[in-house]
Amino acid sequence: MTYHPKSDFMTVMMERGFLADCTDYQALDEAMTSGVVPAYIGFDATAKSLHVGSLIQIMMLRWLQKTGHKPITLMGGGTTKVGDPSFRADERPLLDDAAIQSNIDGIQKVFEAYIDYSDAPSGAVMVNNAEWLDQLNYISFLRDIGRHFSVNRMLAFESVKSRLDREQSLSFLEFNYMILQAYDFMELNRRYGCLLQMGGSDQWGNIVNGIDLTRRVIDNEVYGLTSPLLTTSDGKKMGKSADGAVWLNADMRSPYEFWQFWRNTTDADVGRFLKLYTELPVEECDRLGALEGSEINDAKIRLANEVTTLLHGADAAATAEATSREVFEKGGIGDDLPTLELSAEELAEGVSIVQLIVKSGLAKSGKEAKRLISENGARLDDAPLTDAGLMIDAAALAAPIKLSAGKKRHALIKRAG
Repeated sequence: MTYHPKSDFMTVMMERGFLADCTDYQALDEAMTSGVVPAYIGFDATAKSLHVGSLIQIMMLRWLQKTGHKPITLMGGGTTKVGDPSFRADERPLLDDAAIQSNIDGIQKVFEAYIDYSDAPSGAVMVNNAEWLDQLNYISFLRDIGRHFSVNRMLAFESVKSRLDREQSLSFLEFNYMILQAYDFMELNRRYGCLLQMGGSDQWGNIVNGIDLTRRVIDNEVYGLTSPLLTTSDGKKMGKSADGAVWLNADMRSPYEFWQFWRNTTDADVGRFLKLYTELPVEECDRLGALEGSEINDAKIRLANEVTTLLHGADAAATAEATSREVFEKGGIGDDLPTLELSAEELAEGVSIVQLIVKSGLAKSGKEAKRLISENGARLDDAPLTDAGLMIDAAALAAPIKLSAGKKRHALIKRAG
């Protein structure tokens, strides 16, 4: 790409690796230099927390605000009832209104760590698309909005085509999703003067639909910008780890475990992740990413500290680093490790070591825990754990014990009370 942006926002997007595609680079860049641009990203409320896979979008909204523009965080209270079929193999489970609202409440806490919701010109607003989608009259909607959509074109979008090519069912409910998302963009433009929709590159078709609809129905010019769909250098989807999704809410993944996820970044990803997930200058990101040998570990600690500070605060990052040093460098236990407390009743009967490995989150099943032990991947207080039949009782827990799966995942087991 040879385009050289004038606006701070577009410069950041291009220099730091946020930009996959844009519907009109020059026109959007010019809009960004001539006033405050309201821009939105939509988030469906399918869980009580977003995970690391959404962090690139959150950082885009943060940079948007830092460069003087207005973020709109659109909560999908309405669209969550439908489910985005984009590149999914199956239909999402349907949630009721109470579950959706509970999820929105959980997600909101994360945004407040990254974005300022104030009355300033660039102060963010949080909007729920149920405000307008729940009120739609079906016949009116078909007549006024549906007539602008070509089914032929909708079937040609990659997100739909890939599902049909695999002969996997796509319900009429899900097929409507792209129309509803397009309608959201038009409605946000009408209500808030929103000029830009951002999202992952899998949203390109949905975004283009919204731009077309807004132009056709209210004759306004709006823009779309997408970020690359991130995978780690070893091809894994960003946001997943060995023990499941890396949630952003502290009650679903502790700050220590979150810190550890970033500390375990593959060498090849360090520079790229520093640019995307921290606010360190680009030159510093490049310098740290180019380190080799043992020095790259210092860069990973810097990455973990910076990302954790943004989400959980500087104290949480410092505590996580101290715990990590205690556990890894000094062979200690560390006060901030994920902890499983066992009641006196449980200890009276004794709990098998296999159960403890599962309960502490180090394995997903008893079968996986036994395999971990048989393959010499489990450790008890840093010593190899070889007996899958070992029982832990009150006497064994006179002092807390540390369980480990491999070199990087640990949990503390102790008596309750």
